[in-house]
Amino acid sequence: MAGGLRLFLTVPPSTCCTAIHGTEKVQRVYSRVNGRYTIRAATAPGQGGGVLDRPTIDKPTPGRESEFDLKKKKKTSPPYRVMLHNDNFNKREYVVQVLMKAIPGMTVDVAVNVMNEAHINGLAVVIVCPQEDAEDYCMQLRTNGLLSSIEPASC
Repeated sequence: MAGGLRLFLTVPPSTCCTAIHGTEKVQRVYSRVNGRYTIRAATAPGQGGGVLDRPTIDKPTPGRESEFDLKKKKKTSPPYRVMLHNDNFNKREYVVQVLMKAIPGMTVDVAVNVMNEAHINGLAVVIVCPQEDAEDYCMQLRTNGLLSSIEPASC
């Protein structure tokens, strides 16, 4: 029986006020529904196994969402761009090393392309990410001596 638990009880005659006489076995079938065990059927002595009732499924009331719906609706912050500005102070190799160290998943090829774009055009997009992450990455780049800023990606 999948998802169920069978419990066999021996009921003494003094504790039972039903039609059970003597010490007889009573079988109660417990069914797990929505994380709770509930009694679904009980059999009389000598009649074999009981028939399980169809489990009831709790449906959320209209206008009230379940915990799973709330997880789907988590708001994500708007995307921001981390911008790298060209400077005349840092060597190209150092800029590539800092980019790889500060930005997770940044490869050498991507870091070289970002550095070249900033060198040629004066400005390059490093990464597009949520605002909190963009602020962290920008601060890491600044801490290592690079000129950087963030801006909303919707512009």
